[in-house]
Amino acid sequence: MIITRTPFRISFVGGGTDIPEFYEQNKGAVLSSSINKYMYISSHPFFDKDKIRLKYSQTETVSTIGEIEHELLKRIFTEMNVGNGIELSSIADIVSGTGMGSSSSFTVGVLHNLAAQKGKVIDKADLAHTAYKIERSLYSSIGKQDQYAASFGGLNVFEFSKNGDVTRTPVLLNSDFKKELNKKLVLFYVGNRKSTKSILKSYEYEKKRTVLRQMTDLVYDLKYALEKESFDDFGAILHEGWLLKKTISNQISTQEIDTIYETALKNGAKGGKLLGAGASGFMLFYCEEKYQNNLIRSLEPTCRRFDFSFEEDGSQVIFQDTLT
Repeated sequence: MIITRTPFRISFVGGGTDIPEFYEQNKGAVLSSSINKYMYISSHPFFDKDKIRLKYSQTETVSTIGEIEHELLKRIFTEMNVGNGIELSSIADIVSGTGMGSSSSFTVGVLHNLAAQKGKVIDKADLAHTAYKIERSLYSSIGKQDQYAASFGGLNVFEFSKNGDVTRTPVLLNSDFKKELNKKLVLFYVGNRKSTKSILKSYEYEKKRTVLRQMTDLVYDLKYALEKESFDDFGAILHEGWLLKKTISNQISTQEIDTIYETALKNGAKGGKLLGAGASGFMLFYCEEKYQNNLIRSLEPTCRRFDFSFEEDGSQVIFQDTLT
C-alpha cells in the first residue's frame, strides 16, 4: 500500500493571472501558501487482478481504463499507463468546490501516488506541470497556480511567463512572525459549494487586463510587506486585492458574500477575500486577535470558523508498504 498526502492552499493575491489568456501577453504572479488540510490518496493491489477499483464519492469497478467514468481519473490513469489489478481511494479534509484548489490537490496526489507505485521519484515541478496539463485538457478555463502550490507546499510567489514557464520564489519569513501572521488570519466556511468552471469562463480578460496587471503588482507589494513584517500593510493589500478581483466578473461575488465581507470589516477585520474563483466556499480575513471574538460572533451561525495552519512540505508519500 502507498499513501500520499497533498495539501490544499490559500491564495492571498494574484488569482486570475495564472490563466494563459492573460500570462501569454502579460506576466502573471500569485502569492499563496499551502495549509495543513490535505487530500489523501491510497493505492494497493486489488484482489481481482483483471480489474481496477476506484473509490472517491462513488465506487467504480472496471475492466479497462476506457470504462472509467471519472474523467479526471481516466486521464491520469492513461497518462501514467496504469494496468489492471489496482485499487485507489481518496479521502479529503475539505469538500470540493470551496476555493482551496481541491481538484489540483487530487490530481497531484493521484499522480504522485501512481508514480510511487511504479517506483519513480517524481520532481515537484514535473509533478505540477503534468497535473496542469491533464486538468487543462479537461477544463479549458483552469489556471496553473493550484498544481504548483499543492506540489511544492510552503509560502511562495509563483510567476507565470509568456512561454508558460513557472518560477517559484519561496517567501522566507522569521518563524515567530509567520506564527503571528497565522494567528491573525481567520478562515470561515460560507457554504454554497458549486463548480467554478463557469465563473472562470466569465472572466473578461481583454476588458479587465489592466485590473489583472494591478493584481500582479500587488503580489510584489504583498511579498515586500511580508518581508518587512508589516501586518498593517498585509491587511490593506488583502483588501485592495479583493476589491480589484470583484471587478473581473460579476459572478465572483454575491450580495450574500458582500454582506459577510462588510460585516467582517465592521467587526475588526482589516481585509479579506473569498478564496477560489468566486461565489462560494471559504472566506479569509486578516483580523487582530483582540477583535477576533467580535468577528466570529458577528458571522456565526451563518459562517463556520475553520482552523488551519501553514504547512511547508507539499505533496508527500507518507506511507509505503513494500511487502504488498
